[in-house]
Amino acid sequence: MFEIVYHKQFLKQTQKLPEATQRQLRKQLVLLSKNPFDPLLHSKPLGGELESYHSLRIGRDYRVIFEFLNTVSIKLIRIGHRKDIYR
Repeated sequence: MFEIVYHKQFLKQTQKLPEATQRQLRKQLVLLSKNPFDPLLHSKPLGGELESYHSLRIGRDYRVIFEFLNTVSIKLIRIGHRKDIYR
């Protein structure tokens, strides 16, 4: 299992999400801690300026940006709507 570390910005953004999205997020984080490459997460490496990061889906509209700190730790950086998150 992977250890999940939360960035302060991620925690602030999470509080602003709709309740239904927060419930989906909790379910996805359980999957993430077990296997960050589970197909249900739709996780993928990012490119360009975000090359060292990965993203995963929360429902259709929200994305989480995260990074691997080491072989057993993942840091959640940001969460937001898909139209805004990559800016």
